Amino acid sequence: MHQAARLEFERVMEEFVRWHVVPEDERSPAPAWWWGPAMAVVDDQEPMSATCCCALDVSDGTSFADGARAILALFNEQTSLTAPQDFPSKAEGEEHEVRELHPQPSDDSAFQP
Repeated sequence: MHQAARLEFERVMEEFVRWHVVPEDERSPAPAWWWGPAMAVVDDQEPMSATCCCALDVSDGTSFADGARAILALFNEQTSLTAPQDFPSKAEGEEHEVRELHPQPSDDSAFQP
C-alpha cells in the first residue's frame, strides 16, 4: 500500500481521538471526510502503529484493513453528515455566523507577458 494512504489514515486516527473524547450525546456524526482515507487502506494487511491501535482500542498488530473497517462501521447507522465547523462536537443550537468573503487582490506579477 502506498505510504501516503497510510499517512492520511493516521491523520484520520488523530481526528478520531479528538472526536471520541467528546461525550457521545454532544459528539457530531462521524465526518464524511474519513471515508476516503479509510477506503484507501481497506485492503492493506500491514499492521497499524501502536498509536492507531490504541486510538481504535484494538490489539497491537491490527491491520490497516481492520482499522479501516472500524472507521467505516461508524457510518452504518448514520443518517446525517457533519459540517466542518461542527467537528468534533455538535453546534450549540445556534446557527453559525455566515462570513462574507471579500475579493482579494491577485498578484499577477509572476505571470509577466
